[in-house]
Amino acid sequence: MATAFKFDDEAAWAAVQRRDRAYDGRFVTGVLTTGIYCRPSCAARHTRRENVRFFGSGAEAEAAGLRPCLRCKPDEVARDADAVSRAIALIGASESPPSLDALAHAVGYSPFHFHRLFKRATGVTPADYARGLRAKRAEAALTENGRITDAIYDAGYSGPGRFYADAGKRLGMTPSAWRDGGRGETIRWATAETDLGTMLVAATAKGICRLSFDEDESALRRRFPKATIEHGGAGMAELVRRTVAAVNAPEKPHDLPLDVHGTAFQQAVWRELQKIPAGETRTYAQIAAAVGRPAAVRAAGSANGDNNVAVLIPCHRVIRTDGTLGGYAYGLERKEKLLRREGAR
Repeated sequence: MATAFKFDDEAAWAAVQRRDRAYDGRFVTGVLTTGIYCRPSCAARHTRRENVRFFGSGAEAEAAGLRPCLRCKPDEVARDADAVSRAIALIGASESPPSLDALAHAVGYSPFHFHRLFKRATGVTPADYARGLRAKRAEAALTENGRITDAIYDAGYSGPGRFYADAGKRLGMTPSAWRDGGRGETIRWATAETDLGTMLVAATAKGICRLSFDEDESALRRRFPKATIEHGGAGMAELVRRTVAAVNAPEKPHDLPLDVHGTAFQQAVWRELQKIPAGETRTYAQIAAAVGRPAAVRAAGSANGDNNVAVLIPCHRVIRTDGTLGGYAYGLERKEKLLRREGAR
């Protein structure tokens, strides 16, 4: 069933003008001169604004005497959404991640088409979604006091080898360390002066796991009470130097190694943040739409705030729809300074 459209007509018209697929299924565009209605992303030539009317669903458009476009087939959006929902349910109910072929066959699509459809709807591929769900289950199990072996199989892993390989990529530390407050992990830290004030940078052997302001060693110890927390010393000098350079010139790309983890949705949001060019901003609503979840504006804001590496993943480039700055963990003055330096309007 189509979701009722809750934006004003000008926002809808803007989505149509840019053929934004994220709004497919949220409303349809009725063209009064031709008597048809389309998806917002329809590739047909745009008509004049005065000849367009927006409807919350195809049924509403048909009640007004319009018929569906044969080119973009707007009524198939509901079928697409149902297919994605069924696939997500199948992934969640499976003991091991189902293959793309199996998912596509189950919902009645070709594998190639369904792969694109699923990624457009969720912001990640079916395989990434399954891995994220499995890792999330593992993280939840590891926060409890159960045995690691039990957590491996409860989360849907085929065995310890696959679990530890995935955990190393996603968690940046061993599963037991994640469960047990960083036990056995070494995190090195240092502070340095930047144009934004005193910066704390902390890193595992894999990369930077925390970049913050107005924090000190005690903040790391609260996050990882059983990890070995060490001052980086001379061995961390080069990484700190490069990090300071990146913070002082946020408009320039960087190649600093990062060790961050999150759910599939958080990772999708963080990827979108990294796509925002210096000097530009996006709204929380635009980020939500970009990852295929236009209704999840609050969730996109939360994922934005969960970014552990300030500036390096530029969450400061996201603002409210009304143009105000919104929030920032390290103060709006810093956010404004960053945007001003990058030349954002």
